[in-house]
Amino acid sequence: MATLSLHGEWRLALDHSDAGVAARWFARPLGEERVQLPGSLSAQRQGEAVTAETRWTGTIFDRSYFTAPEYAPFRPPHPVRLPFWLTPETVYVGAAWYQREIEVPEAWAGRRVRLLLERPHGQTRVWLDGREVGAGDSLSTPHEFDLGAVATPGRHTLTLRVDNRLAIDVGENAHSVSDHTQGNWNGVVGAIALRATDRAWIEDLQVYPDVDARAVTVRGWVKTGDGAAAAVGVRLACGAVASEVPVDADGRFVGRLALGADAARWDEFAPALHTLRAQLPGGEERSVRFGLREVRRDGRRLLFNGRPLFLRGTLDCAVFPRTGFPPTDVAEWRRILGAIKAHGLNHVRFHSWCPPEAAFVAGDELGLYFQVEAATWPNAVAVLAFNSPRGIGDGEAVDAWALAEGERILRAYGNHPCFLLFAAGNEPGGPRHRDYLARWVEAMRARDPRHLYTGAAGWPELPENDFHVLPESRAHQWGDGLASRMNATPPATVADYRTSVERREAPLLSHEIGQWCAYPALETAPKHDGHLRAGNYEIFAAWLRARGLAERVGDFGRAAGRLQLACYKEEIEAQLRTPGLAGFQLLGLQDFPGQGTAPVGVLDHFWESKGYASPAEFRRFCGPTVPLARLPARVFAAGEIVEAEIEIAHFGPQPLRGAVVRWRIEEADGATLAAGELPPGDVPLGSGHRLGTIRVPVTASAGARQVRMVVGVAGTAIENDWSLWFYPARPAVAAPDGVHVTRAFDASAEAVLRGGGRVVLSVGRGRARGDHRGRVELGFTPIFWNTACTQRQAPHTLGIVCDPRHAALAGFPTEAHSDWQWWHVLARADALRLDGWPPGLRPVVEVIDDWYTCRRLGLILEARVGAGRLLVSGADLEGDLAGNPVVRQLRASMLAYAASEAFAPACEVTPDAVRALFS
Repeated sequence: MATLSLHGEWRLALDHSDAGVAARWFARPLGEERVQLPGSLSAQRQGEAVTAETRWTGTIFDRSYFTAPEYAPFRPPHPVRLPFWLTPETVYVGAAWYQREIEVPEAWAGRRVRLLLERPHGQTRVWLDGREVGAGDSLSTPHEFDLGAVATPGRHTLTLRVDNRLAIDVGENAHSVSDHTQGNWNGVVGAIALRATDRAWIEDLQVYPDVDARAVTVRGWVKTGDGAAAAVGVRLACGAVASEVPVDADGRFVGRLALGADAARWDEFAPALHTLRAQLPGGEERSVRFGLREVRRDGRRLLFNGRPLFLRGTLDCAVFPRTGFPPTDVAEWRRILGAIKAHGLNHVRFHSWCPPEAAFVAGDELGLYFQVEAATWPNAVAVLAFNSPRGIGDGEAVDAWALAEGERILRAYGNHPCFLLFAAGNEPGGPRHRDYLARWVEAMRARDPRHLYTGAAGWPELPENDFHVLPESRAHQWGDGLASRMNATPPATVADYRTSVERREAPLLSHEIGQWCAYPALETAPKHDGHLRAGNYEIFAAWLRARGLAERVGDFGRAAGRLQLACYKEEIEAQLRTPGLAGFQLLGLQDFPGQGTAPVGVLDHFWESKGYASPAEFRRFCGPTVPLARLPARVFAAGEIVEAEIEIAHFGPQPLRGAVVRWRIEEADGATLAAGELPPGDVPLGSGHRLGTIRVPVTASAGARQVRMVVGVAGTAIENDWSLWFYPARPAVAAPDGVHVTRAFDASAEAVLRGGGRVVLSVGRGRARGDHRGRVELGFTPIFWNTACTQRQAPHTLGIVCDPRHAALAGFPTEAHSDWQWWHVLARADALRLDGWPPGLRPVVEVIDDWYTCRRLGLILEARVGAGRLLVSGADLEGDLAGNPVVRQLRASMLAYAASEAFAPACEVTPDAVRALFS
């Protein structure tokens, strides 16, 4: 196949009034404006400047931006900065016309000439010398046009019309089109070229592996052009194996090649690829790369090449902040997918979009498993409100389009071994979506048996589904707030999702687990060096400066990030402990810049590290083989016994034979406190394999300390660990002489302070108040997704940050961030608002507020009040001390500090400022 690139300069005309077709713009030269293709209009600053009236493609879930005074500096007449997604410099939604001259080579005389547009964004129409040659509307596959008899050798005028309006309503929040993610750009990216073939050519070539037989069935279609002789046969070849197969009267052919007993299979551990070539007698040839692999369902299990498969996945939501459109080069996809695999994941769900060919090529090479979607999130606004009046399946144009798009995707990418799962899209709406999606699944399955199919991600649970992607198996659901498992129950690694799995009749993947936020990575704003600005980050940074908190961003980012990592570890381990679960899909490994800004990734939205979690650390609890522990608690008092049931989730290339599991409990300095070895044994593929029990008594002499329990497989790099806390059974909790302990800032407390005394004020949950938007809801976990999109779902905070070396915490082992021992404190605590306190005051323990409110919050504060010294705790240090060794220890540490000479607060406040904490 001969190819002529059409990359370069094109004439441009924007059709604001949609007059171009009627005015026959295709029959005359366009104006003087020029752009580069491949490319997008937005990236070349074409279109209209963004204003407060710009019409967007995407739901704005919180419209306070348009009216609230805090956003006034970011609305006209000031430069527009948006809080709900990245801010482009220009926007254009409508028809755009592109034109250039082309030169068809003399050598192409009598040949078939086709135009390839790899990735246009929207509907396309094409004219050659004023004659229309075709139209396309795929959002997922190349648009190809047969230029026919017009494309004779010589000079011609080629005109394209690209329209990025939603003529097919795939849903304004679908990541294939939405401003929440890649943006609704206009243009063409990827290859733009003329291709010439003989007048008989191979139109389609599909390879169907037979893994057990180490063979392939090949199906193809030979087409012929004007006056060409019908092809009589095709030569198929793969390596040293070849075969001649006949072509029927319709141009179809079927052949089978036995590749040999040594032909390598393809999987995540050894992604071996083979190349099949099909050649016509005249020399015209087409080739495809494929892998010997098979995926099928077996009850509630997924089997891959006959082995149990557990999908450890993340979402790709089409977020490309440098370009605003998906990359079409393999190198960039190797970088993105390489970062995913480096974190121990083996699966990517492309949420409501389908990536270009380059992503499939990189996925094949790296050994990742893809869930592709037919570019729809229909009626998404109503779906999110759970009151959808219409949606997919209601006879709208999207119904026929999604079926056609599914078939186009299967034809274009079906040979890629990484393409494992297929769905119509995300979270559908409408009263008839179930019937329609059942038909969609059956149509796709009949078209191509190499993949598994489900109607959509999130719901519905259809009998026709090969697998389900459902939200039940999550630690936190939308609307749970502080009633979610990790906020409402004491920390212990015993939870799994057995019940939700056992009632399923097909493999179950957990839908969009996690959604735990870190602090927005404001330091990444300068990385937005294209047409998309991090206007949201600029807004949040300005608010922090106004509140005197700008210098805290680094500490907030690290502390909130470590809490986020702990929550992801807890939730992923619960997934791995669940027998029968087929996998999970994180939301996400990467930050999400839209829907109100959701910094839910340990990577920023460039797929780059934010500095607080390494891939190696993530792989300890997220990989093919992960040791797991079922612990009754994370905190233990002297005299209690740490008893942990150890199991393993093993989805490696083969079972482990004679595995020896070793464990140790080590001090913070690495010194071994206890160690042992579990009886050796074989570990089969699967989850829930019990290895044995660890029992370690907590001695009275241990004191308060944080330790680490480490479990690993001897002779391998496989290892996992959990932090535990040991506390004395009876620490000194009585008030020392000279220290007044109270639960109310009353006349007695004020009198002590006026006399130069020391007061410890313990508040406790329910006594502190919030602002006009409601109280500050303090939980253990960080914010779920974000408060703008969830209508301020609790919690409103991102954990705590402190200096572990502060003398008030000398007897309370902690790191600088929230960890599981803090659950026992925060479950009975309020965040204290410091509006009236000196700007320079740094709390002993600081609470990290929502980036949308940026309040100065504390959990433990100290200050001089007149001649006296005051230590304030937003946590209840008085109630139920007998059943809470963590709070007992925190109280003992704070009281010892309050009685010491080290208790010398630098900042001074008035009694009114103290009272304002509770008003």
